[in-house]
Amino acid sequence: MENILIRSVNWVGDAVMSLPAVKGIRKLHPDSKISILAKQKVADVFKWEKSVDEIIVYKEGLKGKIQTIKELKKRKFKRAYLLQNAFDAALIAFLAGIPERVGWDRDCRKLLLTHPVPYNREDRKMHHIDYFFEIPKRFNPSLILDYPWINPSVEKRLSARRELKYLKKPVLAVAPGARYGPTKKWGAENFTEIVKRFTEEYGSVIVLGGKGEGLKIDMPDVYDFTGKTSLSDLISLISECDLLLCNDSGIMHLGYATGVPLVAVFGSTSPELTGPPRFAGRVIKASVECSPCFKNSCPDIKCMKSIKVEEVWSALKEIIPLKKAVFFDRDGTLCRDANYLNRWEDFEISPYIETIRELKESGFLIIGVSNQSGIARGIVDENFVKEVNKFFIEKYYFDDFFYCPHHPDDACFCRKPNPGMPLIARYKYSIDFRKSYVVGDKETDIQLAEIIGSKGILIGKDAMNLKEVVEIIKRDNA
Repeated sequence: MENILIRSVNWVGDAVMSLPAVKGIRKLHPDSKISILAKQKVADVFKWEKSVDEIIVYKEGLKGKIQTIKELKKRKFKRAYLLQNAFDAALIAFLAGIPERVGWDRDCRKLLLTHPVPYNREDRKMHHIDYFFEIPKRFNPSLILDYPWINPSVEKRLSARRELKYLKKPVLAVAPGARYGPTKKWGAENFTEIVKRFTEEYGSVIVLGGKGEGLKIDMPDVYDFTGKTSLSDLISLISECDLLLCNDSGIMHLGYATGVPLVAVFGSTSPELTGPPRFAGRVIKASVECSPCFKNSCPDIKCMKSIKVEEVWSALKEIIPLKKAVFFDRDGTLCRDANYLNRWEDFEISPYIETIRELKESGFLIIGVSNQSGIARGIVDENFVKEVNKFFIEKYYFDDFFYCPHHPDDACFCRKPNPGMPLIARYKYSIDFRKSYVVGDKETDIQLAEIIGSKGILIGKDAMNLKEVVEIIKRDNA
């Protein structure tokens, strides 16, 4: 088995944006042991990434670099993928005796690379997610870009949930800081006004960020976590919030990576380069001629001053998750489990499915969430899956139907019990998981409910059929 090294980037936001590249490198080396070399301040971004077998903490300073080089030598890596652009990254890989070294041909390091990826200034005009992903893609152009998900463990989610248990719901996370400089910061007085409105009209606010990035406010239902969390704790707290308001910052990237609906304010920087990808939220962008300038200081900061509280408040209200939903598994719940259903002749609807209409009439959204690994296995045609799902939408009151087409070995974020499908639905339909249910016939459905903070109903144990499911939910909401 070959040992493969990935040299991580050094900033939290960049680390998040590099996650699809890390997954891509795993696809290039499915049977290798993959280690990632990362500074301590970003290491926890990769803590739950299944594409990585080991995290090696980069030791800083001259003495630390020498120790790192010695440590890398012992592991006898065959290849190093240098996601970091610096000359230092290539030099350390060279001195560690790694025979194959891959990275962008820039920062005067071409001679240290065995597989330089040609670079020109136009390459930096693509979104940074695409920029990092371009490195593995050069070795296999058919690689498909994945979403930069972070999936904290159930234990960390539950710990954060307990931390926020007694807060008035919904919970808005606010991150008024940005390490880059003042040109990335919307005014503290603006954040304060949003906090005031939200606590008066909706729920609670937690303020996140590093030491000194808090808001100097003393209001009921406002809780200051700035400077009080490790990176892994911060990630878990964000994942348990209902929505996020932030600048273009590391916390913004953690927000969309954990599937939290967000509003991000951009001034001197460009959402086309570092903004949230799909399924993430809203971007409020300055409409002044000098933006984006990419400067970290400015005497005026006209860009941020041009963004008004009303504009941000309006965007935030549009994505507050207040609706309730029932997420239904498909095979074994809505229809007979035909062991990779792939033809209509084997399609048999479950008894009492008509009773789902009563949930719709009670104000619930009805949404399907189904693992369909038969697509990746070549057993089931994806168009047939879409036709079956469409049947439920058209005939049985479903608002939407999501499915995961991936193989279990792909370690994707959407395969249950991972929460990808409900998280996308939450953003699309403004769903409050605490008011919602997950119904299925497998333990993975109940695990999904636990992860997203909904109530799970297991067919065959909690209820014998869909009629009993409907009765349970109606009784809970009487």
